[in-house]
Amino acid sequence: MEEYIVSARKYRPASFDTVVGQSALTTTLKNAVKSGKLAHAYLFCGPRGVGKTTCARIFAKAINCQTPTSEGEACNECESCKAFNEQRSFNIFELDAASNNSVEHIKTLMEQTRIPPQVGRYKVFIIDEVHMLSSAAFNAFLKTLEEPPAHVIFILATTEKHKILPTILSRCQIYDFERMTVANTIAHLKNVAQKEGITYEDEALAVIAEKADGGMRDALSIFDQAASFCQGDITYKKVIEDLNVLDSDNYFKIVDLSLTNNVCDIMLLLDSIINKGFDGGLLIGGLAKHVRNIMMARDESTLPLLEVSEQQKEKFKEQASRCPLPFLYKSLKLMNSCDINYRQSGNKRLLVELTLIEIAQITQPDDSPVSGHGPKRLKTLFKNIILKVQPEKVARQVATADRQMNIAGEETVHRNPDNQKSIQCLENDVPQNGTQTAQNTTVAQYDKARRPVLKSQNGTIGFSWQNVRETVRKKKMQIIPGTLDASDPNAKIKDEQQDFTQHDVEYQWMAMCVRMPQKYSGIAARMKNMSPVITEFPDIEVTVDNRIFMSQMEEIKGSIQNTLRIYLKNNLIRFSLRLSEKKTVEKILTRREQFEKMLEDSPALEQLRQLLDLEMA
Repeated sequence: MEEYIVSARKYRPASFDTVVGQSALTTTLKNAVKSGKLAHAYLFCGPRGVGKTTCARIFAKAINCQTPTSEGEACNECESCKAFNEQRSFNIFELDAASNNSVEHIKTLMEQTRIPPQVGRYKVFIIDEVHMLSSAAFNAFLKTLEEPPAHVIFILATTEKHKILPTILSRCQIYDFERMTVANTIAHLKNVAQKEGITYEDEALAVIAEKADGGMRDALSIFDQAASFCQGDITYKKVIEDLNVLDSDNYFKIVDLSLTNNVCDIMLLLDSIINKGFDGGLLIGGLAKHVRNIMMARDESTLPLLEVSEQQKEKFKEQASRCPLPFLYKSLKLMNSCDINYRQSGNKRLLVELTLIEIAQITQPDDSPVSGHGPKRLKTLFKNIILKVQPEKVARQVATADRQMNIAGEETVHRNPDNQKSIQCLENDVPQNGTQTAQNTTVAQYDKARRPVLKSQNGTIGFSWQNVRETVRKKKMQIIPGTLDASDPNAKIKDEQQDFTQHDVEYQWMAMCVRMPQKYSGIAARMKNMSPVITEFPDIEVTVDNRIFMSQMEEIKGSIQNTLRIYLKNNLIRFSLRLSEKKTVEKILTRREQFEKMLEDSPALEQLRQLLDLEMA
């Protein structure tokens, strides 16, 4: 039985012309061979599986060829080429820096550079994964790399150029290898499949090329795996089953369902995808890439940016014609946010579901009757429900809102000329039926009782407190939340004389500090560290530590007093400030001074010290 060789080794390029996807680099190297203008050190860098080591071997073979072709290729006929092909050449050395990275290995290599070649013109040293050398090995390599013997050429290869010392980089000609494009990978896989007698589908090879992520060696390895699974007939369905790749049709379905706002079917599709073992984050990432491809397919000029097969490009063009651009922008923004928060999320599936629901509602109109109502639809539904309730319930809701506003310490907003407009607004929103008269009567009675008229805002649930706050701001009432007007500290308060405790005072003091507006944030922060004290009930006193802060508190003293009267429910409270007295600073005694003071109080200690023969340390 013939020995099996994997495709990555069997179809490894043997000449510059057979190298895939690196035409600019191979042309430069061939021209260097033709002209004989060779540098003493080269650095090949790039991602894995793009041909760095392969090009180094082809270049080393061409350098030592005794009769190179006019194109700069090796002839494969001379003794040097035959020795290289049979792997018995003494002029080409390969060193794996990952396992030979010490100073001793580099010194051994330097000793070999002293011996000139027996056949050919150059000794070529190929050092693979050179970034794995230790710092000491790099330093030992520097001098030889800068001025090697005339018969020595170094070819370094690495996947991580940023780990190499700048002093090494400055001594080399640097060649950056490109990632393999999907088109180049597919073309090479077709060539290999024809030579192996394997049938294939273009979409199947496209999946393999995308899975390889720009590496030709990875693509050939995946190709061998798929060929074994498919038994010589590589189809799209078998490839996605073998590689456990999510079918791109799922992405097309999700976008189509989102355009029709069909949330239910999207949730069922998501459930089936997760049950097959696919991760929700993988789905979001793939869907984001799919939406990006749709954006590229909207314009013929950006269509070549799609690294997919021709059949897939046509499907993207068809779907792009039905997708509005705002939908694509908002979808990408939602999926990007989901991708950022996915790792930190405690319930990952719920995060994915919410993201897909939001995407499905982007194109939904305000009052669409489809399933999965969006936020606008829900607001409208709740508004209609509120306006259809019984008048008694409306009156109870208004009364409850009034009590909650008083508890929260909001300023009572008296009736103003805008109230009639508010009532008219409510009347216009009420359906024309038998409940309209009762509704208007309830609102009119509420207005007559001099209570705040809370407008029912379109698109909101219930009554909004924002109207009350806006009215207060329009009047430019500079107040501390929960207090009366700071400019009128003697304003009348409801006649109450309830008892309160020290605990009640401290609690309401802290609550007042928390409610104070932003412009009083500095004062509030210092007030939190103060402790109000009941001197003679119901008088309350606070001690201030300096005159500057005391003058600041004097400005709002009346407002503070009104606040305490309201929340402690006692209008006899008098609030006062007292400047703290400076305490005499006591001197801190040393150990010897403490002992001497003890001796003054107890002279017997000196006798004890002498008996025990003790000394002060």
